[in-house]
Amino acid sequence: MIESLLVANRGEIARRIIRTARDLGIRTIAVYSEADAELPFVREADEAVCVGPASPAHSYRNTEAILDAAKQTGAQAIHPGYGFLSENADFARTVVEHGLIWVGPGPDAINAMGDKINARNLMAAAGVPVAPGTADPAATVEDALAAAQEIGFPVMVKAAAGGGGMGMAVAEDAAQLNEQYEKVRGFAERMFGDGSVLIERYYPRVRHVEVQILGLADGTVIALGERECSVQRRNQKLVEESPSPALTPEQRERLLAAAVRAGEAVGYRNAGTVECLFDPATGDFFFLEMNTRLQVEHPVTEAVFGIDLVEAQLRVAAGLPVQFDPAALTSRGHAIELRVNAEDPKRFLPGPGAIKTWVEPTGEGVRVDSGYAEGNVVTPNYDSLMAKVIVYGADRAEAIIKAKEAVAAFELVGPKNNLPFFAELMDNAEFISGDYDTAIVSRMR
Repeated sequence: MIESLLVANRGEIARRIIRTARDLGIRTIAVYSEADAELPFVREADEAVCVGPASPAHSYRNTEAILDAAKQTGAQAIHPGYGFLSENADFARTVVEHGLIWVGPGPDAINAMGDKINARNLMAAAGVPVAPGTADPAATVEDALAAAQEIGFPVMVKAAAGGGGMGMAVAEDAAQLNEQYEKVRGFAERMFGDGSVLIERYYPRVRHVEVQILGLADGTVIALGERECSVQRRNQKLVEESPSPALTPEQRERLLAAAVRAGEAVGYRNAGTVECLFDPATGDFFFLEMNTRLQVEHPVTEAVFGIDLVEAQLRVAAGLPVQFDPAALTSRGHAIELRVNAEDPKRFLPGPGAIKTWVEPTGEGVRVDSGYAEGNVVTPNYDSLMAKVIVYGADRAEAIIKAKEAVAAFELVGPKNNLPFFAELMDNAEFISGDYDTAIVSRMR
């Protein structure tokens, strides 16, 4: 097993990784920015190194500072968490070249799936269903218009190098496509350094369903069930649950098999997620993207399968077998995750600030992965996620009741937060029925 681990991330995911590593007897090293010096993950690690000022570019994305911290502390491995450098193939390659263990898929797999157009083409070749769209970047707005005429409006305009719901816009007609193409391309150039644009069929009523895959050290790729992620604002997830209430057993079997093929097509190792769009009207699903890292919502999979995905990541990275029998794993019960963000519950605009009161809910079947504590300050420098509330019940109805109780019990004063939205959602008839889609939040607002 790995003996020392540097966690190249912050907040709740850094604490999450540190917790498992410590349980395994692994020495942990945190890296932190000047803005995060007082956060819990810094003091919970065995060692901590400041890697720069608040700006992510000068701290959490500062590859030189992070590698220096690894050398300084004698770290044997680096876990990137999610976001920041987690899907940076160049960084992964540099980590390996420095003789360190990278806790994630290989650089080639990250590269292959990092470009949405390349990923689409790879998946299509592997027999994974993809939505109608361009096989090559739309180099000009004229190319985009020609593709849209062939695909049929409405279309989704997407940054080929994007991820996490960023760099996407819907065009209902040619006039909107003219406008959105330039916006998406400009955004992609600024954010990702790559202005390549993909045009894809847009489905107005669709569900977002993803599959957790795990590439084992022996080369086997397994699927650990699916997660429903259709409660979203601005194409970014707020609530996830497992299993999806939308799928029949036959649809689930097809989806999981396709996800395994996706992983096998790129020789996938470690944890990853195959994201798909599911059309409830036809029962068809389409590949959306592959996230070559641990997902924010991984705890719902852990809850229904009774496993620790971070431990599995560490074991695979060390070349060891996992501690469970993949052939005997079964999903039991139902789990729901709520992302508690520092944002107002109506317009979902960021609302950072000092935390005056922070009392987490407790009880059987309730888990909270948090990045903050009372007295900390949520700054505007990073993502607004403060904590994740994960509940588990024998069935979906029980999980919803537990989620409602946990939201009511969470005492949070200071930053604006979306707990009132979750209270509303848990009473929403459409959500309770399980028959909802990615537009549910807009209908509530």
